[in-house]
Amino acid sequence: MPRSLSLAAYMVLARRGAADGVFVPSGARPEGALIWGHATSLEHADALIQMVERLAAQRGGTPGIAGGGLHLLLTVDEGVQSPRKARALIFHQKLGGDTPADADAFLAHWRPNICLWTGGELRPALITSAGDAGVPLILVDAEASMLETHGWRWLPDVTPALLARFRTVMARSDAAAQHMRRLGVDADKITVSGLFQEGAITLPYDEVLRDEMATSLRGRPIWLAAMVRHAELEAILDAHRQASRLAHRLFLILVPSDLNETEAFRTTLRQGNWRHAVWSHGGMPSEATQVLLADTRGEMGLWYRLATIAMMGSSLLPGMGGSDPNEPASHGAAIIYGPNVGRYLPSYRRYASAGGARIVRDADTLAAAVAHLIAADRSAAMAHAAWEVATVGAEVTDQILALLHDILDEL
Repeated sequence: MPRSLSLAAYMVLARRGAADGVFVPSGARPEGALIWGHATSLEHADALIQMVERLAAQRGGTPGIAGGGLHLLLTVDEGVQSPRKARALIFHQKLGGDTPADADAFLAHWRPNICLWTGGELRPALITSAGDAGVPLILVDAEASMLETHGWRWLPDVTPALLARFRTVMARSDAAAQHMRRLGVDADKITVSGLFQEGAITLPYDEVLRDEMATSLRGRPIWLAAMVRHAELEAILDAHRQASRLAHRLFLILVPSDLNETEAFRTTLRQGNWRHAVWSHGGMPSEATQVLLADTRGEMGLWYRLATIAMMGSSLLPGMGGSDPNEPASHGAAIIYGPNVGRYLPSYRRYASAGGARIVRDADTLAAAVAHLIAADRSAAMAHAAWEVATVGAEVTDQILALLHDILDEL
C-alpha cells in the first residue's frame, strides 16, 4: 500500500482530537456473514437493503461464515434518513466521529466480512482501519463530486490513498471513472456500472392460473389496488364506480395491506352492494363480478401480471407511508400512487420523473387516472417507462451480487 504523509497526518490529528471510547454498539453482532453497507443517501440505503435481501435469498439455506446466516449492517452519513423499512436481516449502527479509536472499536465489535461503501464522502480513519483489519472494501456508485472534501485541501493526497484501499471501484459514469484514474486508481480496479438504486424483482406466479383468470375475464380492462388500508377503501371504490361509467366492464382486483382487516373489507363490499368474489373462499370472477377481494398472500405476481394499472395503496391518507413501487414496475403495470409515500419516496420520484408513475390525491383524481390509462397504448407507454427505470437498477445490483458471491465464497 503506498504511503501517504497526508493520511498519516490526518490520523495523528484525529487521534488527538477526540477521546477514546465514544463508540456505542447498537446491539450484538449476529452469527454468520455480515455485510457492512455505508449509505450516503436514502436511495443508497434502500438499494443496499434490497440487494442484501436478494443475496440472502440466493444463498438460500447454505450456512454462512461461522455457521450462521447473512445480515446487513447499515451505517449512514450524518443527516441521511435511515429507511423505515423493518427487516429482520438489517442491523443499524450510528457512526460517531471519524477517529481511530471509534473506528477500531466499531470494527472490533461488528467484525464485518465485506464493506460496500456507496457514493463517496470517505471517512479516512474508518476506511484506513477497515483496510488494516483486512476487510474487503468495495466502492459502489462512486461519484467524483463526492470524493473531494473541502477540509482536505491542505492534505492533497488523502483521497488517492483512501481509494487505493478499495479492491474494486464501481463508478457511476465514464467521467467519474476518468477522474479516479487521474487520482491514481489502478485502471483494472475500476468498472463503470451506472447508478446504484433499487431495482425491480420479478415475483413468481402460476402461469396456468394466470391463463385461466385471463380467459375468465375475457378481455376486460383490469386495474389493481394493492396493499390497501381499509381507511382508503371508500375512496378506491368511489373511483372504481366513476371510472366504470366510462368502461362498464372495468374489473378491480383489491389486495388488503393487512389481512387482519379482511373482514372489514368484506363488510364494506357487502354494504356497498358490490358484486364481488373472495379469493380465499375459492371465488373465481365471472362476467358480472365487479371486484375481486384478493385476501391471501403469495399471489402478487399473478395480480401484477393480470392488471395493466396498479394503484399502490397505503398512500392516500396522511401517516401511511406508501408501498413498494418496484414490484409493479417489473411486471408491466402503469403505477398510480397517493401523496403519502415517505417510506418509498426516492423510488416514486425516479418512476414519476421518467413518466412511469402518476400521483393522485383523492377518489376523483384516482378515477380520472384510471379512466385515462384504460387505453392500452397509454398504460403500456407508462409501464414501459417504469420498467426501464427498474431494469437499470437491477442490472447494477446484479453486478454487485456477483462480486459479493465471489468474495463470500473465498471467505
